[in-house]
Amino acid sequence: MTRETTSFVYVTYIASTPEKVFEAITKPDIARRYWGHENVSDWKPGSQWQHVRANEERTVELVGKVVEVSRPTRLVVTWAAASKAADPASHSRVTFEIEEYEEMVKLTVTHDDLEAGSGMAKGISKGWPLVLSSLKSFLETGSGIDQSPKPKVA
Repeated sequence: MTRETTSFVYVTYIASTPEKVFEAITKPDIARRYWGHENVSDWKPGSQWQHVRANEERTVELVGKVVEVSRPTRLVVTWAAASKAADPASHSRVTFEIEEYEEMVKLTVTHDDLEAGSGMAKGISKGWPLVLSSLKSFLETGSGIDQSPKPKVA
């Protein structure tokens, strides 16, 4: 039986440089400022990477392998919940394409090979827009957006 897969694509334009966008994704001290997590790896093809919550507990929430790196224009990683790391079927793939576009950067994030209807597919469809909006805000203003907004009280 074949697994039905889906993908998610998000494109944003950021007043920045490809180098700064690439660093914001791959440098833990920068990622924590707009994501609330650190992406930890040596960023060499075949290396492991971890998505670590930037708090006292330092919980590893996501894991994967670095598939491809072409600084500062492309990064491809596999992606899985840490609790499902041993199950190859739970792994998906994220591609960050960073292109110069006039006086800014076009960032395209493609998250594919997701199991259709899975919790991961549902979660990333809400998560990526929030994270990438925060990345854009951070690079353009110096401040990310709140990653855990509270419902407004009526």
